Amino acid sequence: MLTRVLPRFGTRRSTHIFERNFMVYRSQWLMLVSGFFEPFFYLLSIGIGLNSLVGNFHVGGQVITYATFVAPAMLATSAMNGAVIDSIFNPFFRLKISHAYEAVLATPLDVNDVALGEVWWALARAGIYAASFIVCMALLGDANSVWVVLCWPAAVLTSFTFSALGLAACTYMRSWQDFDIVALVQLPLFLFSGTFFPISSYPGWLGAIVSISPLYQSTSLLRGLALGQFAWIMTFRMAYLLVLAFVGLTLAARRFRRILVP
Repeated sequence: MLTRVLPRFGTRRSTHIFERNFMVYRSQWLMLVSGFFEPFFYLLSIGIGLNSLVGNFHVGGQVITYATFVAPAMLATSAMNGAVIDSIFNPFFRLKISHAYEAVLATPLDVNDVALGEVWWALARAGIYAASFIVCMALLGDANSVWVVLCWPAAVLTSFTFSALGLAACTYMRSWQDFDIVALVQLPLFLFSGTFFPISSYPGWLGAIVSISPLYQSTSLLRGLALGQFAWIMTFRMAYLLVLAFVGLTLAARRFRRILVP
């Protein structure tokens, strides 16, 4: 029974979902390319507008600019937002509106392949966008260490976590109005996950809540990697994100089976 519930990682059948999404986006290439401009405008606005107003930050014994402090957090946020779009909005349309998955299940693919294939697609886009974000960080002087290259796999891991959780959440959506709940979750995560200020500046109760959020774990991981400040807690942060990803993926597969399989 367990093998029917857990996605079969690495099977080639799930890549057909990736191929299907790639073929669709070939006619929507402008939407895909537009994602490259988001990191540039984010970082440029912070560097020009806020950097000189806020001043320098002391992080782990290093003195860094405000733009350098915020840039890894914006990378984590960008990975989260991209994952949400690819794992909630688009699958919801295919699940509830176009009923594309019903046609997919008429082939040898099953619900596990559908769930895993959607995550592969989200990770592919996340990898491209994360690389462009890191290049922008380097060009704008927001990368203080060569270790910033390690932010790329960490950003992909972030996207893996949120795409798996988002895909599971998608199966609970009943109508387009439910997407207001998604925005209600995304906005506080963006604002209070140590994005703009360290959580030590928050009230104690708020800092405790923030410290268990997946976006805060990602932000702290990416910030440490970008600054070359390595610590054992990074292993915990990566494990935390991986566990959430596998929980979300397993739940998504179960929900897809309940909805799509008679």
